[in-house]
Amino acid sequence: MLNGKTILLIIGGGIAAYKSLDLMRRLRDQGARVVPVLTRAAEEFVTPLSVSALAAEKVYRDLFDLTDEAEMGHIQLSRAADLVVVAPATADLLAKMANGFAGDLASTLLMATDTPVLVAPAMNVRMWEHPAMQRNIATLRGDGVRVVGPEEGAMACGEFGPGRLSEVPDILGAIRATLAEGPLSGRHVLVTSGPTHEPIDPVRYIANRSSGAQGAAIAAALRDLGARVSFVTGPARVPPPAGVEVIAVETAREMKAAVEAALPADAAVFAAAVADWRVTAEKAGKIKKEQGKLPVLDFSENPDILAQVSRMAEGRPRLVIGFAAETDDVIAHATAKRARKGCDWIVANDVSPATGIMGGTENAVTLITERGADAWPRMTKEQVARQLALRIADHLSQH
Repeated sequence: MLNGKTILLIIGGGIAAYKSLDLMRRLRDQGARVVPVLTRAAEEFVTPLSVSALAAEKVYRDLFDLTDEAEMGHIQLSRAADLVVVAPATADLLAKMANGFAGDLASTLLMATDTPVLVAPAMNVRMWEHPAMQRNIATLRGDGVRVVGPEEGAMACGEFGPGRLSEVPDILGAIRATLAEGPLSGRHVLVTSGPTHEPIDPVRYIANRSSGAQGAAIAAALRDLGARVSFVTGPARVPPPAGVEVIAVETAREMKAAVEAALPADAAVFAAAVADWRVTAEKAGKIKKEQGKLPVLDFSENPDILAQVSRMAEGRPRLVIGFAAETDDVIAHATAKRARKGCDWIVANDVSPATGIMGGTENAVTLITERGADAWPRMTKEQVARQLALRIADHLSQH
C-alpha cells in the first residue's frame, strides 16, 4: 500500500495518456495522494476536468500562473512529493530531462526536484529506437532516474515494436518498488535470467530448458527489499516481475552488451543459463534436409559474462554471484567454478532429471562462498530468492 505517500504525476502528450487516468485511480485506491501536472500537449488527449476529478486535486498546467505561484510555487511543488512520476514520458519530455531544459512547468519541475523520479516512456517504435533517444535514456539512467518499460506491441500509429506505455499494474509495481524502504534502498542490483537462443538458421536455434523462474523470483525479492533492479532476461517462459527495469535479449552476445550497459551496480546476480556455444556462421536461409546427409555446423564459444564481470579492473560490483547448474558432483564442480570464474559466490543446484528442478517450481541450492558450502533445504524458488536477497543485503551492509 501507498498510504500517506504523495505522487507528483506529470502527464505527457500522447495517446497513452488515457492510461494515466486509471493510474491515478489505482494510486488513490492504495492510499496515495496524486498531484497532477498536465503538459499542453497532454490536454489534447485528456481534459483537465477528468484529471482533476480522478485525482481529487487541483491540476497544475502553467509555469506562469500567478495564482499557483502564490499558493504553491513550482519549486515547492517539485519537492513536496515523495516521488515524481512521468507517465506517459514522451520523447520530447525525456529529451528535455536529459539535456536540462526548463521551458515549461513539467520540465521546470523535473529540473527543480530533489525527490526520486520514475519515467514510463511511450512513443513510436522508430522514435524509441533512435540513437538520440537511446542516448537520452542512458543519460537519465546515469542520473539515477528510474525507467519502467516501454513494452512491445501494436501501436496507435499502426506499427509494432517497443514503445508502448507499460501497463498500469507494472507502473504501480515500479512506483511501490521505488518508494520501498528496505535494507537495499539506494542500491542497484543487476540480475540476468532465462536462457539464451543462439540461431542456427532463421527457424532453428540452440537453447536449454531454463524457464527463467529463479531469476525472476530473485529480481522480485531484491525489488521488495528496496533495490533498483536491472533485469536482463533471455526469452524466458516466466514473465519478468513488475517494478524492475527489464532489458530483453536473445543471444549471449546481446546479454553481454546489455550487462555492460547496465553497470555499474552494487551487486550482480548471474542467474541466466547462457548457452556456452553458438554456431559460427548463422545460415541466411533454412537448412534443407538432404537424404543420407547430415548438416555440419561449426561452433564458437560464447562470451563468458560472469568471468568478465568478475575480473573487471574498474567498476566491478562489490558482490558478484554466479549460478552452477550441475548434474553430478555438484559441490565440487561449483567450488571449482567459483575459483575459475573469480566471482564471490556461486549458487549451486542439482538439475539432473530426477530432481525436477530445471523448469520446476522448487529449488535445492548450496551457497558456495569463501567460507565454504552452505546447503539450503529444498524450497520454492520464491523462498530461495528471498533468502538470497537477504544474504545480499547483509553482505552489502558490511562491505
